[in-house]
Amino acid sequence: MIQWKSNHTGFTEQILSESNPISRVKSIGSNHAIGSQNSEGYSLGLSQEDFMLEDRQAAYSWIKADVNCGDHSLVSRTLQAKGYKVNGFDLDQPKVLVVDDHAASRMTAVALLGMEGYEVIEADRGSIVVGLVTQKQPDLILLDVMMPGMDGFEVCQLLKQDEQTRLIPVIFITALNDRRSRIRGIEVGADDFLTKPFDRVELAARVKSLVRQKRLNEDLDHAEQVLFSIAMSIESRDPNTGDHCERLVKLGQVFGEYLNLSRYQIRDLMWAGYLHDIGKVGIPDAVLLKKGELTPEDWQIMQQHVLIGEKICQPLRSMRGVIPIIRHHHERWDGSGYLDRLKGDDIPYLAQVFQLIDIYDALTSERPYKRAFTSAEALSVMQQEADSGWRNPKLMQQFAEFIRFCQKKERE
Repeated sequence: MIQWKSNHTGFTEQILSESNPISRVKSIGSNHAIGSQNSEGYSLGLSQEDFMLEDRQAAYSWIKADVNCGDHSLVSRTLQAKGYKVNGFDLDQPKVLVVDDHAASRMTAVALLGMEGYEVIEADRGSIVVGLVTQKQPDLILLDVMMPGMDGFEVCQLLKQDEQTRLIPVIFITALNDRRSRIRGIEVGADDFLTKPFDRVELAARVKSLVRQKRLNEDLDHAEQVLFSIAMSIESRDPNTGDHCERLVKLGQVFGEYLNLSRYQIRDLMWAGYLHDIGKVGIPDAVLLKKGELTPEDWQIMQQHVLIGEKICQPLRSMRGVIPIIRHHHERWDGSGYLDRLKGDDIPYLAQVFQLIDIYDALTSERPYKRAFTSAEALSVMQQEADSGWRNPKLMQQFAEFIRFCQKKERE
């Protein structure tokens, strides 16, 4: 393995192949001497200008043709540095889709990105972009604003509205002082803007940053999906709960909106609908699926599910608002609940909100040990619990008003 270093602080790049190592050296700035050192300690003293000259020559020599998808679509040029660690990313070479109806501008972007080690795909009109994205799955799209037919705004809006493509960063190519296009681009979901003519250093920095962010978002998105899948599998273990989680998600959304909670608070309530009992994955079936009443020892084991659920979700920063709900949705207003026996407003507010919808759904659903209560019966039971000190009395009143409001709307 060869490691290239410059005198510029923090700049290091490792190369996994010894062929064409010159092409991997980046332009850091003028007057920085660059040295190379192989695994045996030998060093070379070469100027940055020498490296950059060879860099351009090597990059352009690697241009090869590759057929794009779609009828009459443009033949793309793929500039590759196979076997290398590209721009600090892993061996999965990042792909960039360049969309521009002006050939000269497009080829400039292709050449610059190629020198940075990206696999570059080209398109000359917006109408083929969606199909191209589906087939090639790029890590980033460099998108011209003004194109015949479907313009960049329409393309971006379509991509950002699709669950499968919404995480792909879109950089709009605009004129230097095109303020109107920038505002419109923000409205349709653009992630960044670049002006013509391209500055190589700026282009490389923006693309690298957004590709890295996209991959982090994908990892996070996948981790969340794994958690939700685990939560749904836990619910399927217990045939008595039915579609409990789905109902909690919907109820959490509408009650959160009724309380005028923020978008993020409503999202946390909805996610808690799926994840509040995820910790039951660690509870033995002998306890979780026990048909008779639980013994005190059984209850002690069962109560650990909130702690287990907290530990499962703890590594994900996106779960910060959900974790207090998971841990504290069995607390009681008078401090007689579990796990921490919190009292009054020490109980996180969203946990108080969530426990009301959780209890209401349990009461109004049929279980082997009870019939489904009517809405009025369920509210009566919950009010009695509030009067005995188990629930926040003010919040309980708001919840009862919310249920009656929803029923009135249904009748109308």
